[in-house]
Amino acid sequence: METARKKILLVDDDKFLLDMYTVKFKEAAFDITPAFSGEEALEKLKEGFEPDLILFDMIMPGLNGIEFLEEVVKNKYAPKAALVVLSNQGQRTDIDEAKRLGVDGYIVKANTIPSEVLEQVLEILKRKQVR
Repeated sequence: METARKKILLVDDDKFLLDMYTVKFKEAAFDITPAFSGEEALEKLKEGFEPDLILFDMIMPGLNGIEFLEEVVKNKYAPKAALVVLSNQGQRTDIDEAKRLGVDGYIVKANTIPSEVLEQVLEILKRKQVR
C-alpha cells in the first residue's frame, strides 16, 4: 500500500542529533526538514511549510521549546501537525506545561534510542489520524 510520505519538521540545536534523526526518519520514508532553532523553524512555517509532525527540543538558544510551541499554537502555523517534544528535559513541570499547550507527545531523549523515538512518532501520527 503506497502512502504519501509524511513531512516532519525537526527542530534541535544539536547538529549531531539533527543529522542522526534525519537519517533515521528518512530510512523510514519520511521527508525531513531540519531547523537549528525555533526561529528558523518558525520562518519555515511562516513561508507556508505544512508538516504532518513537528518534533522539537525544549532547550535551544533564542526561542526555547515552550516559546516556540506558544508561537506555533497562537498563530496556528501548523494546525494539522502533531506536536511532539523530543528533549532531555523530563521534569514534570516541563511536561505539564507542554501538555497544557497541546502537545501530542513528549519523548525524553535520555530514555529512548532513535528506533524507539521513530516508533513513538509513528504511534502519535496514527493516533492523530484517527481523530
